[in-house]
Order: sequence, then C-alpha cells, then structure tokens
Amino acid sequence: MDLVPVIDLKGGLVVHARRGDRANYRPIETRLSPTAAPLDVARGLTALYPFRRLYIADLDAIAGQGDNRAAAQAIARAFPALELWVDRGIATPDAVRAWLALGLGPAVLGSESAPDLATLRLALAAAGGRAVLSLDFRGDGFQGPAELLANAGLWPRRVIAMTLARVGSGEGPDLARLGAIKSRAGDCAVYAAGGVRDNRDLAALAARGIAGALVATALHDGRLDPRAAAVENATGGERPAGLA
Repeated sequence: MDLVPVIDLKGGLVVHARRGDRANYRPIETRLSPTAAPLDVARGLTALYPFRRLYIADLDAIAGQGDNRAAAQAIARAFPALELWVDRGIATPDAVRAWLALGLGPAVLGSESAPDLATLRLALAAAGGRAVLSLDFRGDGFQGPAELLANAGLWPRRVIAMTLARVGSGEGPDLARLGAIKSRAGDCAVYAAGGVRDNRDLAALAARGIAGALVATALHDGRLDPRAAAVENATGGERPAGLA
C-alpha cells in the first residue's frame, strides 16, 4: 500500500479539506506543524515517515482564482527525493507540456477540469506516460466526460479515485466504488482518495487490490500510523511483538 500524504493549498496556506466544500476550507491546525505554511506542514508530514511522493491540490489554480506554484516549487527544493503529484486544474496539451517542463513531477489531470473528452485525450497523449488521472466524484455523480469513466482503455497507468464527499469526513473510503473501478482498471494502479481513517481501512483497500491511498486528516490526528502500516504490509498483516 503506497501511502501518499496530501496538502491542500488555498491562498498560500495549507487548508483542512472537508467533503469538497472548498469555499469553506480554513487554514489547517495540526500537531505536526507550528503553522499552516506549506513548507512547515510538509516538514511535519515527512517527519512521520519517508514517503515516496506527496499530493498537492492547488485549489486556487483549479478554481481559476490564483496560483500556488511557488509553494510547490519550494517544497520540491526542500524535499528533492519526493515525487510531487500536483493537481492544479491542468486540462490542455499545452498546459501539460508547460508543467512537465518544470520538472516537478507528473501531470495530474483531474476529470472535473476536463472541458471535453477529446481535449483530455490530447492532454494525456502530451504527457507521454507521465500522467496521473484523477477520476473525480461529487456525491454520486462523476465529474467529467461520462465516456472517460466507462472506458478504462483511456486511463494512464496511475489512476486516483477521488470521492470528494468523503474527504475529511471520517466515514471511511467508498469501498463499493473503489471495487468497481478496480474491477475494470486492468493493469492500472488505483489510488483511493477520500475517507481513509486508519490502518484497518488500508487493510480493506489492500484486500481489494488498491495500490495506494491519499491521506491527510488521519495523519494529522494520529489515527493512521504509517510506520505500523508499512510493517503490516511487509508481514502480510502480522505485526511483530512490541508493536501495539
């Protein structure tokens, strides 16, 4: 299980995301960081565990109301070993090429930002295999071209199933939806986003063949222990004596 910590950026600060209600997100208060500044929060998260990648949602860029690119660049400089997955509403081939030229990580293409299927297909082609596709759901509705959800042949090798209503909810991941997406994903690695609470949720995801999980709240409040999760992955669920 590939654990990917999440930072949501709005107005230059890290905010606490809840249920996709972006207008009401407020600066995060967390035991991991003295402030809501992006670098401080990134330091707190990376102190928990040597994560391989970090997901950043630039909510201002997604909404077309700003740009937190400088914060992502600062995190990349401070943590060069981290692969950044930055969702900033990229939706066109030119935007993909411009992002990849920065060398910050793959192009994250969110279905909610896709103007139409033809443009999204061109954007995925422009990424040349360096793309992560986010399949975005708000409530029961898919946010994006219907054919994209129906045709897994269009998906790149890494796919996020983003259930916005579960983000920060403490309700657990949408296992039924994730199972349905995994069943038609073929060789794609499917990542769960939204609702992951603890190590038991990670075990449930792993049992369904989910490759990884995007996590924020459960890391900040301590319910999810990434080191214990790594041990469980390595031992097939059997925890050595001494690990509570």
